[in-house]
This record gives sequence, C-alpha cells and structure tokens, in this order.
Amino acid sequence: MNSVLHQAAHGVRFDWGAVGGAAIAEGADVAVVVDVLSFSTSLSVAADLGIVVLPYPWEAEDAPTYAAQHRAVLALGRGAAGPGEVSLSPVSVRAAAPMERLVLPSPNGSAISVQLASAVTTVVGASLRNARAVADWIAREHDAESASIAVVAAGERWPDGSLRPAIEDLWGAGAVLAALEDHDWPGLSPEAAMAADAYRLIAGREESHLMACASGRELVDAGFAEDVAVAAEVGTSTTVPLLSDRGFIAAP
Repeated sequence: MNSVLHQAAHGVRFDWGAVGGAAIAEGADVAVVVDVLSFSTSLSVAADLGIVVLPYPWEAEDAPTYAAQHRAVLALGRGAAGPGEVSLSPVSVRAAAPMERLVLPSPNGSAISVQLASAVTTVVGASLRNARAVADWIAREHDAESASIAVVAAGERWPDGSLRPAIEDLWGAGAVLAALEDHDWPGLSPEAAMAADAYRLIAGREESHLMACASGRELVDAGFAEDVAVAAEVGTSTTVPLLSDRGFIAAP
C-alpha cells in the first residue's frame, strides 16, 4: 500500500474499516474504534456498569468455549437472543442481570478492536455517548506534540462482505475529533478534519439523524428503535473503555 495512504504525515488520522484502520494505525500511539450502531455503544453501556468486555470475531465457532474459559457471558446476535439474554443490543446489556465479563462479538467494531490490539499500544472504544470523554482522556494522558492518534470508523458491510461506509460512524468519529480540536490538538489530517466538520453539522440533532440514517432505519424497522435511542445519548458517559489483556476496562 502506498505509504501516503497511511496519513503518517499527520498526528491525527481518520479512515474506515479493518483495512483503513490497519493503515492509519501503523505507528500510532492510540487507536479509537467507533461503531455507533452498535458495538461501541454497547461497550460504553457495559463499561458504565463496570463490566469487562472481551471483543471477539463475529460468528467465530469457538466463541462459546472462549466465553466459558473466561467465565464470561456470551452476547448473541440480536435475532438469536431470547428474553433476558444479552445480545449486541445496548438495551439488552443495560437490562441484563449483573455480570463481571461479557464476550461481545460483532462483525465490525469488535473484530477491528481485536485486529488493532496486536498493532497499537492503546485501543479505546468510542461512541456518541462517550466521545467527549475519550477526547478528554487522550488530551490528559498524551502529549499533543508527539502522540499520534488513529480514529477508525468501523462502518458496516454489504451482503458481499465489502465495506459500507456508515454515516453514523462518521458522526461518532467526528465527535471525538471535534472534541480534540476543542482541546487545540494539532495535526489533524484533512480526512480527520472532514469527519470533525461532519459531526458539527448535525450536533444537537443526533437522535433524529440516527433514526433517519440507513443503519438507524434498519434497526427501527427491525424493532430496535430503543437501541438507536441509546446510541443518541450524547455525552452521557464519562467512561473510557481501554483494551487491556483482560479485555476492555474503564480507564482510570
């Protein structure tokens, strides 16, 4: 891959999906994974409850064994979960019985987190619920003049497996980037600055835009409008989920 596409000349970078994420995360100090509907929103809900979240590849056959080995609850797909069972739905995480650990597979945000964990020193999860908290934590814990930050919009997938850029993840990533700009953080690539501007265009109208966008409509039509509403709880979480060898835990 042409090294220019890694945005390495910039301290703050933005790109899409597993391939784009791997490119911009090369040499980065922090990778921020954004999957608003629904991995990173469910992650933020779980982190608020003190639950350790273990990311895992989607539809991995050994996921039940992995969960058992870690004495964790395994989240199911939305369509497979019954009453009281935990799924990728943030509403189900919030309503579940108390638990210590949750294995939370997803085809996008979770899988990308697993991928980046082997390449980047620090991986954090961000959604509209905690975007400001993530930016504040980065600004507090890292040197703006020397640290490199990669913000990855997970996106969705078309039926053929190709990336479908999802506008809700552009907004979520942009919320983190706009908050970094509020800290006068320098060095945003044009791609990162564009994402920040995209968020500012809809700031204050997040819920209506989430409900109306393609991914939001898909969930609403499937009976999961409450999940979209949780994703629109802008700024309600101050928890920063930090990926460690134990899973995602709340950053101190």
